[in-house]
Amino acid sequence: MASYSIILGRERHVFDDLKSLMACASAQKSGDHLAGIAASSNERRVAARYVLADLPLKTFLNEALIPYEEDEVTRLIVDSHDMLAFAAVSSMTVGQFRDWLLSYEATTEALAALAPGLTPEMVAAVSKLMRNHDLITVAAKCSVITAFRSTLGLPGHLSSRLQPNHPTDDPEGVAGSTLDGLLYGVGDAVIGINPATDNLDACVRLMHLFDRLRERFEIPTQSCVLTHVTTSIQAIEGGAPLDLVFQSVAGTERANQGFGVDLAVLREGREAALSLKRGTVGDNVMYLETGQGSALSADAHHGVDQQTLEVRAYAVARAVKPLLVNTVVGFIGPEYLYDAKQIIRAGLEDHFCGKLLGVPMGVDVCYTNHAEADQDDMDNLMVLLTVAGVNFLIAVPGADDVMLNYQSLSYHDIVGLRHQFNRPPAPEFDAWLKRMGLVDRTGRLAPTTQANAFARNLLSYKG
Repeated sequence: MASYSIILGRERHVFDDLKSLMACASAQKSGDHLAGIAASSNERRVAARYVLADLPLKTFLNEALIPYEEDEVTRLIVDSHDMLAFAAVSSMTVGQFRDWLLSYEATTEALAALAPGLTPEMVAAVSKLMRNHDLITVAAKCSVITAFRSTLGLPGHLSSRLQPNHPTDDPEGVAGSTLDGLLYGVGDAVIGINPATDNLDACVRLMHLFDRLRERFEIPTQSCVLTHVTTSIQAIEGGAPLDLVFQSVAGTERANQGFGVDLAVLREGREAALSLKRGTVGDNVMYLETGQGSALSADAHHGVDQQTLEVRAYAVARAVKPLLVNTVVGFIGPEYLYDAKQIIRAGLEDHFCGKLLGVPMGVDVCYTNHAEADQDDMDNLMVLLTVAGVNFLIAVPGADDVMLNYQSLSYHDIVGLRHQFNRPPAPEFDAWLKRMGLVDRTGRLAPTTQANAFARNLLSYKG
């Protein structure tokens, strides 16, 4: 494998191989320091970016960061690469690619056509040369549209996941949080719960709860119990009313093995969900979550930086045509993203890289209580992501998840963003909110007096 070097000032910087170069060019992340692969100084980080900027994009087709023979994710990336789509940028260096992405020529249509020709490593590389505003500017030009019962990712819209987690999966508690969210107009992307247990019977009970609620009020959305893919397959075989199959995924074969999955079982889950034919406006049936640091926490990172591995997870996601993908950006903890600066940077990187690869990216704007971050920092990130055209954001009651014990966004935050930026929910859900009197004719959350009749009906629902 080739080594790379540059003289910067009076110092010669040598990078042993491509993965070392990529790691040293990355924005500072506590996880890369924990892995022992981060740049030792800001000067070395700048030197790595100089070298990376002059590197031909074609290099990533000839030099794998993780060997083809050792890793099925690498094999997926190589075997599915579209050379015809790549031709538009094949003569560029990473630096030239950055400049092109920021140019007028990189239109929404051009970026969509290019996506199959990009590998995760190319996308990760160019993101390392970009400022936060660059990431926002390019991501805002990307459009990735998916559908099941609602159409997500349309330009000018902001969708949301309603997350009614409960420490014991108590039906009344879950139903109460769900109804509360619906009154705020949240949930057009999905009503998605992290179950307190992976027990099949408990998960199926939650699936029935959400399906009865959806049918009673004719809500044009989808539900998901975020259990393991194999549990979802069992539920489907037992006749459960499942909409979406969920799974956490990572960017290496070994890390995915730590989650108990491989590419074959993800495809099996997708086929099982498709067999139910429950979608009305589309057939995207997968919901996948990712997060920087997951491969390192599984000791499955192969010496590759955490941001590049995160982008490789989007190749896994892209292969099963998901309805939803989101990074849980600050959930894994300060060992991987230490403070608000790192969390905000990671959120913008993940959204940009996913969108550029053609993945329908959302973000769980979140942090744990032992990180150097607070809710003001999450306010900053949610605004930046809305400007960047994020497909959806996650919201929990009061911004405090009482089951997973971390901080996210609240239902109120989604309302505020929609009003401030004029970003309505998915059109099918928006029409339902207006029909039920939950928003006024301009799309604003209706005054309490106006929404009272339907609110009383909704709140009378028994879990």
